[in-house]
Amino acid sequence: MIKRITLAVSLFVAVSTSAQTQKLTLEQGVLQQFGQFRADGMRGFQWIPNTGNYVFYADGGRKLMTASATNKTALELVALADVNKATGAEFKSFGGVAFKNSDTFILTSGGKSYEFNFKTKTGKLIAELPSEAENTTWDEARKVAAFTQANNLYFWKEGSVKAVTNETSKEIVSGASIARNEFGISGGIFWSPKANLLAFYQKDESEVADYPLLDINETPGKLQSIKYPMIGQKSEKPKVGIYNLTSGKSVFISPKGASDDYLTNLAWTPDEKYVLIAEVNRAQNHMHLNLYDANSGAFIRTILEEKSNAWTEPEHPAFFPNAKSNNFVWTSEQDGFNNFYYYNLEGKLLKKLTSNKFMARDIIGANPSGTEFYFKATGPNPTNMLAYKVDLKGKQTLLTKDEGVHNVAISTDGNFVFDEYSNHSTPGKSLIWNKSGKSETLIESPNKYKDVVMGSSEIKTIKAADGKTDLYTRLIKPSNFDPSKKYPVFVYVYGGPHAQLITNSYLDGANLWMYWMAEQGYLVFTVDNRGSDNRGVAFESVIHGRVGVHEIDDQIKGVEYLKSLPYVDANRLAVHGWSFGGFMTTSLMLRQPDVFKVGVAGGPVTDWKFYEIMYGERYMDTPAENQKGFDESSTLNYVKNLKGKLLLIHGTSDDVVVMQQNFALVKKFVEAQKQVDFFPYPMHKHNVSGRDRVHLMQKVLDYVIENNK
Repeated sequence: MIKRITLAVSLFVAVSTSAQTQKLTLEQGVLQQFGQFRADGMRGFQWIPNTGNYVFYADGGRKLMTASATNKTALELVALADVNKATGAEFKSFGGVAFKNSDTFILTSGGKSYEFNFKTKTGKLIAELPSEAENTTWDEARKVAAFTQANNLYFWKEGSVKAVTNETSKEIVSGASIARNEFGISGGIFWSPKANLLAFYQKDESEVADYPLLDINETPGKLQSIKYPMIGQKSEKPKVGIYNLTSGKSVFISPKGASDDYLTNLAWTPDEKYVLIAEVNRAQNHMHLNLYDANSGAFIRTILEEKSNAWTEPEHPAFFPNAKSNNFVWTSEQDGFNNFYYYNLEGKLLKKLTSNKFMARDIIGANPSGTEFYFKATGPNPTNMLAYKVDLKGKQTLLTKDEGVHNVAISTDGNFVFDEYSNHSTPGKSLIWNKSGKSETLIESPNKYKDVVMGSSEIKTIKAADGKTDLYTRLIKPSNFDPSKKYPVFVYVYGGPHAQLITNSYLDGANLWMYWMAEQGYLVFTVDNRGSDNRGVAFESVIHGRVGVHEIDDQIKGVEYLKSLPYVDANRLAVHGWSFGGFMTTSLMLRQPDVFKVGVAGGPVTDWKFYEIMYGERYMDTPAENQKGFDESSTLNYVKNLKGKLLLIHGTSDDVVVMQQNFALVKKFVEAQKQVDFFPYPMHKHNVSGRDRVHLMQKVLDYVIENNK
C-alpha cells in the first residue's frame, strides 16, 4: 500500500528469485500483458437491476455466472449454448450483455439484437438493423434504437426503420461524434429519458480541407480523402438537432456565437422539456452552458459561464442525480481542480459540493433516491484512482479503502459497491463493500509473473524545473541489477495533456515490454512532467502557448536525477515516445542535442501548424495569434542541432498526426545534410496495432540497443 511517495522512499515490484524460471519474450511483453499475464478478476461483472445479485463470465465467456452481495457462492445462470439454442443466434461469448430488467438481458451481434429471459429460458430476435448501421444507440428501456448509415441518421422502432435526416451532401454528417472527439465527446446520439425525442450532433464539413491518404491495397494506389481541420484554417460548423418521434419533425440549434464555436456536453433534463449544451468559443477560453427548449429549439438562458486565460475544456455533461428534479451537478475546474457544483436551471448555485485539492474524474451514478452520487477521483495521491460518494449537502465519503487504481460498480439499490483494483504490490483484487463499509473479498489474483524473470520498479518524486513542484518518476531495473555496474538508460516519454504514465497499479502503469528491455541490461525510466494529466489546472496549463518548453525542462530534470545515480552510464541515454511523446523525443534530440545518444520518435507532431484545430488551438492558439510560440516549438527549426542517431516512424494512414508532419521534418533534415532513419508502417493509422506491434517494438528496441553502445 502506497501512503506518500517522496524522493527518499523507494517502492519495488519484485518477484521471488527462487521461482523465476521463464524468460519473458518481447512478443509476450507486447501482446500478453492483458492476456496470459492478466490478473484474475470478475470478467464482465454487472449488477442485475433492482436486485443485490450480480453476474460475471466464466469459461472464456461461454458461461454466465451469478452470485449475490451477501452470498458469493457462484452458480451458473445460463450457458451460451442455451442462449444460442433459444434464439437461433451464434454468439461466441457473453461479451456485451445488457440487462433489460431483473430477469431479461439483450445480446447483439451483426446488427441483430436478441432478448433472453433466463428464468423461462426463452429468447427471441427483437431487432434487426441494416448491416451498414453504425453508432447504434439504444434508449434506456431498450425499445428503440438510433443509428447512422453513411452520413445520415435513422431510428428503428417496432420492426421499422425511419430516416431522421436525409442529407444528400456527404459533407453534412448527422449522429456521429464531432470536434474530433475532444471535450469528452464520444458519440453523437442522445435519447431523451422516455425516448420521445432524439437529439443528435450534426456537423457541416464543407469548408474543412480534404486531406489525402494513400491506399496501397489498390492497383494502382488510390487516394482516400479525409476531412482534417488544421490549426488556423477552416473548421467544421456544428448544430444540435432534436427529432420528435411523434411529429416526425426536427428542430436545430446553432451556436449563439460564431458558426464554428463548439457545441458539447449535451444533456437532457429528466422531464424531457430541455437540453443543456456547453458552447465553447473557437479560442477555447470562454464557455457558456446554455438551456434550450427541446420542442422548439429556442434558447432559454445561459445558466453559467466560465472563462480562462489558458483554456476552458468542459468534458462532462450536466448530471441529474434525481429523476424527479431538474437541479443538476456541473463538473468544473474553475478553482484549479475538478470539483462538483449543484445548480438549478435558473443558474443559481445551490451548493458547491466538493472543494478537493485533487482531481475528480467521472461521475459513476446516483443512489435511487437521488440524494447522493458516486464518482472517481485521484485522492491526495495523484497516482491513485479511488471512488467516493457525496450527498447534495456536500458530505463526502471515501468508498474504496485501499490505495490503488480502482474500477467500481454500484448496485442499483445503492447498497453495495463492487470494487476491483490493483496497486504497486497487489496484482488484482475483487471485493464487495456494503453501506457500513465492510467488505468481502471475491477474488484475490495470484501473481501471474511469479515464474517470470523480471526486475523491479521503483517510484520516486523529484522536483520540476520550477524547483517546487513534485514530479513522479518510475525506474525499472533488471532482475540481476548490480549497483556497482554502469547501465545505459531507455527513457520512455509522453509528456502531453490527458495522459499519465505513472500510476499506483500493478507494474506502476508500465508496459510489460519495458521489463523485457530491462532484462537486456537497461534501466527504463519515465517522468510525468508538468503538462500531463491528473494534477490540476496549474500543473497542466503551464504549457499554454509554449508547448514543449516546460515539458523539456522537466525531462532534463529527470536526466539530472539519472546522472546523480552512481549506476547510470550518462553517456548512453536513449529516448522514445509516440504521438506527443514523438514530439517530445524529436524536441529533446534537437533542442538538447548533447543529452541523448539515440532517439526513436513514433507518429510525432513536428510542427503544430500541421495539427488539428480542436486539440492544437487549445494549447497553442493559432499562428496568427502566437507565431513566436509556433516557431519556438517547431522541431523543423532545430534540425542542424542533431548529433545522435534518430529513427522516425509513422503509420502511412495516420489520420490523427498526418504523415506531412514527419515528411516535413525529413525534408528539413535532407536540406541540412543530416542523416536520419525513417520507417513507415503501411496502412496503419496512428497506433500500430495487432501482431504488427511486435514488429514495431522490435524495430524500436533493436535500434536503441544497436546504436546506444
